Amino acid sequence: MEQPTLQTVRLLLRPFALSDASAVQRLAGTVEVADTTLGVPHPYENGMAEQWIGSHPGQFDAGTIVTYAITSQEAGTLIGVVSLAVTSKHQRAEIAYWLGVPYWNRGYMTEAARALVSYGFTEMGLHKITASHFARNPASGRVMQKTGMIQEGLLRRHVRKGDGFEDLVVYGLLAEEWRHQD
Repeated sequence: MEQPTLQTVRLLLRPFALSDASAVQRLAGTVEVADTTLGVPHPYENGMAEQWIGSHPGQFDAGTIVTYAITSQEAGTLIGVVSLAVTSKHQRAEIAYWLGVPYWNRGYMTEAARALVSYGFTEMGLHKITASHFARNPASGRVMQKTGMIQEGLLRRHVRKGDGFEDLVVYGLLAEEWRHQD
């Protein structure tokens, strides 16, 4: 099965291509993006983006992770990423995302996350989608709230980031809750 493309009002979510590597390195390589995510390294070194992009087809085929390039419909410009990491045994996935700094505060991430949540429930048959964010990054939590997610808890000093530990705010959305949203 081939990974489908998803379309929203302003965005096109598509599989990554190796030609996206330089844009990934430039956007993800900023201190601001690395500081607000757990999985994005800093510095973002040469070859990392190609290796990461190269892992996507196998992950999709295995049903473990589906990763989308978030691009503007108008110009086709890469602006970020959104993904679902699947735990098939529990019909659950965790959504993760980052957006290049020039595209912050425009509603793009909420639009992309809503599209992927819809795909997860309708096409992947998920029972639940979860997410988490650093407590010091409330903007990410607002994206989760706008996709209909409900805060489920706070994991105190749960993950190591740099030289310290971060609190994680945890969100979740059940398929039946998503179906009953306005």
